[in-house]
Amino acid sequence: MTYDDVQKVSNAAMSKITLLNNHFGKYFMRTIMAGFFIIAAMIFSNVVGSIFSNTAPVWGKLLSACVFALAVLLISFIGGELFTGNNFVMAFGAFDKKVSWKDVGKVWAVSYVGNFVGCAILGLIFVLAGASQTADYYAAFIPNKLAISASEMFFRAILCNFFVCLGVLCGIKLKEEAAKVPMIILCIAAFVISGFEHCVANMGNFFVAFLLVPGLSLSAMLRSMVIVTIGNIIGGALALAWPLRKMSMDQ
Repeated sequence: MTYDDVQKVSNAAMSKITLLNNHFGKYFMRTIMAGFFIIAAMIFSNVVGSIFSNTAPVWGKLLSACVFALAVLLISFIGGELFTGNNFVMAFGAFDKKVSWKDVGKVWAVSYVGNFVGCAILGLIFVLAGASQTADYYAAFIPNKLAISASEMFFRAILCNFFVCLGVLCGIKLKEEAAKVPMIILCIAAFVISGFEHCVANMGNFFVAFLLVPGLSLSAMLRSMVIVTIGNIIGGALALAWPLRKMSMDQ
């Protein structure tokens, strides 16, 4: 990364904590909107997967992976504060000594809670609207997610946020929207089609599934959330932000 690129990411980190400190309500609304965008993409992705599940599951998996990128595209173009993206941006700012680790923790905590609120609100509306007849689809794939071993879940989460934060970085670095769109789609589709684990997407999927599918274990969902959240933090902060800052060119 060039010096200018370093400044873009560090300035983004400073802007986040400044907005949070000075205008908490506005910042929290941005976190809720990011949760909305995750649910919108989740609905699109899971409905596509459900439609193709019995006739062309391979194509369904590919298409559902691509359309899930809608979440990061909306956040990039409209605005929103996504916890997993903040894992990269805020850690990068801390490694660059432009924000404190206390600032990092504050942004992470608020964005995590706000993302869940957004996922819960729009997820509940989706369920009340009939969930587009996807209950059987949720009943098929959610137990498989919960049955993953803790170690696999953890490493899948690291890889997931490595790809997600690459997409976030492309959104920050690239100037033209025509360039941002394909790069973000490729980065996000890569983690979805590979079966990696994203804590905010899981917030939405688990919340909807818990309302739709009887018998799911709440403790298993909470276990997954803890493991995946930790893995996502490492993927964004240590696997990507730290090495990028270390290899960057200083002025």
